[in-house]
Amino acid sequence: MRPVLVIIIAYLLGSIPFGYLIVRATQGADVRETGSGGTGATNVSRRAGKRAGVITLVLDVLKGAAAVAIAKLFLGLPILGGVRHTGPSLATLGGNNLGEHVLIGHLGSPEDVYWWWVAAASIAVILGHIFPVWLRFRGGKGVATGVGVFLMLAPIAVAIAALVFVVVVTLTRYVSLGSILAAVAIPLFVLLQHEFIRPIESLAPIISAAIAGAALIVFAHRENIGRLIRGTESKFK
Repeated sequence: MRPVLVIIIAYLLGSIPFGYLIVRATQGADVRETGSGGTGATNVSRRAGKRAGVITLVLDVLKGAAAVAIAKLFLGLPILGGVRHTGPSLATLGGNNLGEHVLIGHLGSPEDVYWWWVAAASIAVILGHIFPVWLRFRGGKGVATGVGVFLMLAPIAVAIAALVFVVVVTLTRYVSLGSILAAVAIPLFVLLQHEFIRPIESLAPIISAAIAGAALIVFAHRENIGRLIRGTESKFK
């Protein structure tokens, strides 16, 4: 039951609509009626000012990081890296001997199984941000929450992706384009970090989460992509 609980907690954390709540409290308005219609920091800045946008950004990053930290804690994995599992056995988590052998056979070592659950929680928190149950599944783009997730899983890759974001936004003034390109680059940078800088614990689950997270973020930006193609996307001032 613990792995299932981990995913539920991650989704509910992601569903906390900080941007919506901040704009509702300060402006008495629905931030989704502004600009791109999202609940993220950029749209909050347009409606309630840059200070509110920064607060939203920080809180959205923190909920992504918190979801990964809670998942690791529940599963007995070191929160800030490490290789040794100290938590309960798979059977204790609700499995049995047959299920354990099946999982290990398909996903690798017992350690890898726990990392696949962490990867699932990572995807769940991003899903929660994009499709929050509290706002009838209409939320943000998932970028800041994804940053929080991968700061916990592959911080060097996030730092390089952040550089991509800054360069693209500086040159084009399109936050959406910078976000899309940085998100798509994360899986590549995860692989490069693993090969050339510092090995990443259980690479397959982490890079799978990076690919899934990038796909979700691109999907959430589908309207922005349309506006970019038409040349009608709003630039950040």
